[in-house]
Amino acid sequence: MKLIFERGAEGRGCSILPPCDVPEVEFSRKRETKLCLPSLSETEINRHYSELEKQVYGVNSGFYPLGSCTMKYNPKVNEAAAALPGFSGLHPLQPEHTVQGALELLNRSEKALCEITGMDRMTFQPAAGAHGEFTGLLLIKAYHQKRGEGEKRTKILVPDSAHGTNPASAAMAGFKVVNIPSGPDGCVDLEKLQEAAGEDTAGLMLTNPNTVGLFDKNILEITGIVHGAGGLCYYDGANLNAVMGIVRPGDMGFDVIHLNLHKTFSTPHGGGGPGSGPVGCKEFLAAFLPGKAAERREDGTYEFETPAESIGAVRSFWGNFLVVAKAYAYILSLGAEGIPEAAESAVLNANYLKKKLEDIYPMAYPGTCMHEFVMDLSKIKEKTGVTALDIAKGLLDGGIHPPTMYFPLIVHEALMFEPTETESRETLDEAAELLRKLYRTACENPKELHEAPIHTPVRRLDEVQAARKPVLRYSYDL
Repeated sequence: MKLIFERGAEGRGCSILPPCDVPEVEFSRKRETKLCLPSLSETEINRHYSELEKQVYGVNSGFYPLGSCTMKYNPKVNEAAAALPGFSGLHPLQPEHTVQGALELLNRSEKALCEITGMDRMTFQPAAGAHGEFTGLLLIKAYHQKRGEGEKRTKILVPDSAHGTNPASAAMAGFKVVNIPSGPDGCVDLEKLQEAAGEDTAGLMLTNPNTVGLFDKNILEITGIVHGAGGLCYYDGANLNAVMGIVRPGDMGFDVIHLNLHKTFSTPHGGGGPGSGPVGCKEFLAAFLPGKAAERREDGTYEFETPAESIGAVRSFWGNFLVVAKAYAYILSLGAEGIPEAAESAVLNANYLKKKLEDIYPMAYPGTCMHEFVMDLSKIKEKTGVTALDIAKGLLDGGIHPPTMYFPLIVHEALMFEPTETESRETLDEAAELLRKLYRTACENPKELHEAPIHTPVRRLDEVQAARKPVLRYSYDL
């Protein structure tokens, strides 16, 4: 197919491609109008992308305390490992004997993550955390079905402090969701859990530490109640950043877990991907795992094996392999001493920032938090009219990315901060000072915060209209 460029004929900056002279048999829908493509110099292109970079905020730009998402520093060594030609140049359909290094990496990664989580086996097929949740629930369903209780055990218990994907995943897996309320301390109400658990309980989905940043002090009682009713316990590993290397979900009584390699184990996940949500389980569930596992033969080579009663593939091929490579590089870099140190630093940073603010910003729950904490700005809103959204927009003018807003839902004017372990004390001090300044502004000149942000490339958006009438593509009149 031959295309001819006619430069400059239809206006500056355009290269005109005429309609293609292609037989009708090859294309049923040919272009009927000329296509205008930009004709730019290398300098113009460089300036264009440099300008776009200025309008995007990332962890390389400044403090990014987005709660529950662990947007932390991603070491360059991870990227170097994933870029090795023996990894990055692979094709998923290559014969096993030509990808032995990749199989060994999967095998070693599985063992390392099982050691960290207290599980026995793990699959890397799921492509994200929510995908891992769905996969773990399918394991629970397969377990009950094999025992002849699939028709009876139809309910999944989900605390009201859970991540929003938990009830969605349970519903997708065909279960009925039963909401379990939190007590005044922000943890699971044991009495309500006991009342809800019964012969129809398939399992419990729990995040620990939970979404208000608290480690549930009754965790062994919680898993004991569910097991006593014949159900299984699922651990949402999105907040493992606070406890990795210190306590293990498998030792808390959990049977299934998903991890977010793109959060806890440092792989970048901005823009929706790439992600990896491996699922680990105890030995009695291993036969149901999806896909194929990299097993080591007696002669030291590796091969893929499908579990005996596999639920089937949940994704094409072997998952996002290069994300696993980055996570394994991170684990090797930190080692047995560095992994718990990272968790301890995450908890220390969160408590340090919380302490610097709690005299003026009401906290949703008092006392020591884990890796994140939640402010409750209800009283500030009542006093000044300034909302959590206003404070978040004010942070943008101060050069800081806003924290998570209005989540969890059990806190009405919520701002959730997660400093992560990679931020310095100086950064936390600067963030605290800015937040204190915003509080003073809220009391003295609330109108200023209602109009924030002022100095960003884009001012405050009409979020209601954006949700109702999204602009899905950009177009212009030639």
